[in-house]
Amino acid sequence: MSASQSSMSGAGEPGARAVVWFRRDLRVEDNPALAAAARAAGEVVPAYVWAPEEDGAYYPGRVSRWWLSQSLKHLDASLRRLGAARLVTRRSNDAVAALLDLVRCTGATHLFFNHLYDPLSLVRDYRVKEQLAAEGIDVQSFNADLLYEPWEVLDEDRRPFTMFAPFWNRCLCMPDPAAPLLPPKRINSGDLSRCPWDELVFEDESERGSNALLARAWSPGWQNADKALTAFLNGPLMDYSVNRKKADSASTSLLSPYLHFGELSVRKVFHQVRMKQLMWSNDGNHAGEESCTLFLRSIGLREYSRYLTFNHPCSHEKPLLSHLRFFPWVVNEVYFKVWRQGRTGYPLVDAGMRELWATGWVHDRIRVVVSSFFVKVLQLPWRWGMKYFWDTLLDADLESDALGWQYISGSLPDGRELDRIDNPQFEGYKFDPHGEYVRRWLPELARLPTEWIHHPWDAPESVLQAAGVELGSNYPRPIVELDAANSRLQDALSEMWELEAASRAAMENGMEEGLGDSTDEPPIDFPQELRMEVDRQPVQPAIHAPGVTGRRREDQMVPSMTSSFIRAETELTADFGHTSEDSRPEVPSNIHHLQARPEREETVDGGTGNAVRVHGNHHQQNLQNNMHRVLGIAPSISEASSSWTGRDGGVVPVWSPPAASGHSDSYAADEADISSRGYLDRHPQSHTMMNWSQLSQSLTTGWEVDN
Repeated sequence: MSASQSSMSGAGEPGARAVVWFRRDLRVEDNPALAAAARAAGEVVPAYVWAPEEDGAYYPGRVSRWWLSQSLKHLDASLRRLGAARLVTRRSNDAVAALLDLVRCTGATHLFFNHLYDPLSLVRDYRVKEQLAAEGIDVQSFNADLLYEPWEVLDEDRRPFTMFAPFWNRCLCMPDPAAPLLPPKRINSGDLSRCPWDELVFEDESERGSNALLARAWSPGWQNADKALTAFLNGPLMDYSVNRKKADSASTSLLSPYLHFGELSVRKVFHQVRMKQLMWSNDGNHAGEESCTLFLRSIGLREYSRYLTFNHPCSHEKPLLSHLRFFPWVVNEVYFKVWRQGRTGYPLVDAGMRELWATGWVHDRIRVVVSSFFVKVLQLPWRWGMKYFWDTLLDADLESDALGWQYISGSLPDGRELDRIDNPQFEGYKFDPHGEYVRRWLPELARLPTEWIHHPWDAPESVLQAAGVELGSNYPRPIVELDAANSRLQDALSEMWELEAASRAAMENGMEEGLGDSTDEPPIDFPQELRMEVDRQPVQPAIHAPGVTGRRREDQMVPSMTSSFIRAETELTADFGHTSEDSRPEVPSNIHHLQARPEREETVDGGTGNAVRVHGNHHQQNLQNNMHRVLGIAPSISEASSSWTGRDGGVVPVWSPPAASGHSDSYAADEADISSRGYLDRHPQSHTMMNWSQLSQSLTTGWEVDN
């Protein structure tokens, strides 16, 4: 009997009971742990343990928690339809202790779960197997998140790959991953009346209004993920090779949140895209075939992010190349605040940050633009940007986000060069050639002609007046001139190499470059004023433990479109040097509060920033004894836009006039309020393809590396 057939039987050992521990695998289709439990036991107890305090600084952000809450409701309904009594949920500070208690109270003899590869999960999984095995529980784990396990993809010397291209080529030469498993026909969880369960609370009253906007734009759940995949395969995939970089239209997959939470099987995505590719190849459709190749490559980049994280578990805290620990990052709270609020004076950067703040989503090309500006122009510590993305993105993913920021910061040799600044003006005409993306998110620039939309500071005064733009008043001037930023970047690189050479000369043990060992110095801590103000009460071991509690700043909620624009326009007149009470969502607090060491000072509009070295702590030294030099890139499969309305299930963020929307009347009313401002009606979204040949190939950006 094949694996897919056996998963359908649902006939396990009579009298045996198994617990299936759901985590980021919130689906019943192609779920190896659920399928194995259905085969091995007569009764299956599906369980989810919510213990976010274990993640420390990586406590899930508001939008991630909203998605998780909706996905769990969808999963619970699916399990009930298969015959389960319910999804047993527990709230705890210790997931392992909660699982052990759950196994004891249910009388289960088996525990099944699927692998995760981030360092915190690796430690947790080891504890689970160790402690439950000591209780005589049979514990089994499976691969449900990757095409191939990290230890299966090795080079000719049986060592891990250190570059993406050979890694992905090896994957493509390996036997295709197994076909996706079908859902079990039936699940019998038996009598759970004596099994306590906790009601999980993922939001408080102050967050519900903002979350309602997300509910109108996205539909979490594994069945909705399947609809989103089908819509992509039958729509944008055909032209993916041409349109994937366009930020002003929705031509990419929008599947990253579903993949992150495991609502969509990566094996299913791989096989279905392969089938499309074979069909188009037989039909002589070379454009469609190339689109499939490029999209599968983005799947490969997601694989590679987990691959590197597994082999280098400290990558979320310190650079993977040792010389980057000497880079004199500018610890400037003013720069950080201005970047977050989308008022840097560079329209494409500001539009991306306002979209992120308002929707929890941003196109992957725009993520590259805003993160490159953060690291190279402002020279802020990359971990600050990574933590802000973690708290605000719907698809926040530790592996992809951490390594993506390392890629941008030059910590990976086949990533982007740290010494090359990407000009936001040129990037704007590349990814938003008609200015529609900027007009959508910066209404104060909506009347500017396309010629000046990405560099309003060069526009004639008469043009600015006609468009109602007053630089320095309703839209800021550039916070940093690019020529000055480039000069400062070159000076910082020279200082980095001098410090690295001096450190190497002083080493007594002859440590080789590339080991990435920066345990002797702490990482740059986050400013006290910019911490997330979230008071979390200790969770008591009660049946109904409290959920997410405490106070949060009002601006941590995603506002409506209209209110966000009003607020942004108001804040653009604020003094850049004022750093008291901030008005936007903040980065999560760090686990350890360490003092950064000042080395130089710079003043910007009255704000002073200190530049210090970048260091890392050995937060997960027990996971790996020796950090080898890493080569590679860490992408985010996140590919999105915020305007396309042509998909089923409401899975796409829609911020469009009512005429372009396929949503309900209640949402149309909200959109009518938006369009009453006039800018959306004056500038309908353009689908005209840009002339890529007119752009310099040296300015290409993206998570991919062009080989």
